[in-house]
Amino acid sequence: MEIEKMTALELSKAIRERKISSCEAVKSVFSQIDKWEDKTQSYLDIYRKEALKEAEQTDKEIAEGIFRSPLAGVPVAVKDNICINGKRTTCASKILENFVPAYDAEVISRLRAAGMVMIGKTNMDEFAMGSTTETSAYQTTRNPWNTACVPGGSSGGSCAAVAAGEAFLALGSDTGGSIRQPSAFCGVTGIKPTYGTVSRYGLIAYASSLDQIGPVGKNTADCAALLEILAGKDQKDSTSIKRGDLDFSSALTGEVKGMKIGVPEEFLAEGITEEVKASFLEALKAYETMGASVEFFSLKTVKYMIPAYYIIACAEASSNLERFDGVKYGFRASDYEGLHDMYKRTRSLGFGEEVKRRIMLGSFVLSSGYYDAYYLKALRTKALIQREFTAAFQKYDVILAPAAPYTAPRIGESLKDPLTMYLGDIYTVAVNLCGLPGISLPCGRDREGLPIGMQIIGGLLQEKKLLCAASAYEAYRGRFETAAERGMA
Repeated sequence: MEIEKMTALELSKAIRERKISSCEAVKSVFSQIDKWEDKTQSYLDIYRKEALKEAEQTDKEIAEGIFRSPLAGVPVAVKDNICINGKRTTCASKILENFVPAYDAEVISRLRAAGMVMIGKTNMDEFAMGSTTETSAYQTTRNPWNTACVPGGSSGGSCAAVAAGEAFLALGSDTGGSIRQPSAFCGVTGIKPTYGTVSRYGLIAYASSLDQIGPVGKNTADCAALLEILAGKDQKDSTSIKRGDLDFSSALTGEVKGMKIGVPEEFLAEGITEEVKASFLEALKAYETMGASVEFFSLKTVKYMIPAYYIIACAEASSNLERFDGVKYGFRASDYEGLHDMYKRTRSLGFGEEVKRRIMLGSFVLSSGYYDAYYLKALRTKALIQREFTAAFQKYDVILAPAAPYTAPRIGESLKDPLTMYLGDIYTVAVNLCGLPGISLPCGRDREGLPIGMQIIGGLLQEKKLLCAASAYEAYRGRFETAAERGMA
């Protein structure tokens, strides 16, 4: 098999058995980057020399019988809101265009310890605010399946890189669907873990109570293997939790006989396209064929999920982003009069339109006179949503939903109407509000050949159940080729 068509675990096995070297794998990735990057624009920075050096070290260790992890020697891409010591970390924003952190994020330390090879930093929506990767200050990433379409966001660069064969695995971050939605648009698999499972130390925050780092890969097994490397308690992150069983790969049995699956009927009401709905219903039939029971139920808080999410997320963003003022690091306006004028001009020039919009909304809902009416009400609504999901998981093992109500839109369409873009997150935001785990994987293609994604949601700390359900569907569905494998990038 050609290297670029391998999964990450297939590649790692070949490296361990010394049939392929890590250097050859890295060169294969760079070959794909040279072939497709001008079209996809997935990366903001590429580490050619460093990656080859790391690969050489891994090959040397393997030759000596040292094999650090099941993914040792595998190339991985990193979203540009995750800090790497000595490497530019911009969050795709002008205000951080020259920011170079002096430390590694915890997840980067774990990648290094596992012997994985970092290829570069991927493009994203500015400060992870957006659903299309069009709000980046530097470039617009394009969907490898059709370069006239968006890859989704905010982790669009990471998902596009995997779909285009420009990385075997990638790290993304998920605040309201930012791993799962672009995974659906790009025809790859992405996991948002239970909140606290993966350390946020070194992740530049958008909304601290919602953000979570997770893996993107070609299939469930690859993502589970990477999640095992990333997961675990970190003393540097107070929201990090200690979990006993992190052997996620053991759940990939493909056996769902007797599993109870719930489907919120509101998710198949208005707003969803017929093609997405048809593919999703076919996936439900597949589960019934495999012996699972599928039941529709009512999720009465659906209409409150989007407003509660955006009020809470924007409120936290307005607080988190106040540190970017031009004083300590990053961009500073060159023409100003006095300190306050410098603040204003720096932020006016350094932040993009979408970031400014969310900061203003967040500042408004936190302001005197509106705090109770909006922010506290959103927190109470969040508690109601959590309560309803808790009740659902007392009855069902997992919940199934579409990952997005439509397939990847054309570039330029979503930014014309930000409200419509926000409403597109209807199926994903509740997972973040409740801290739940979720996985997105392909379940079909529309008439234009664009991927359609399905989402499996688990209860708190129940990654194994959703991974089991995902692996069973993958076995039933068969291999889903990447865009690069189909020659469509």
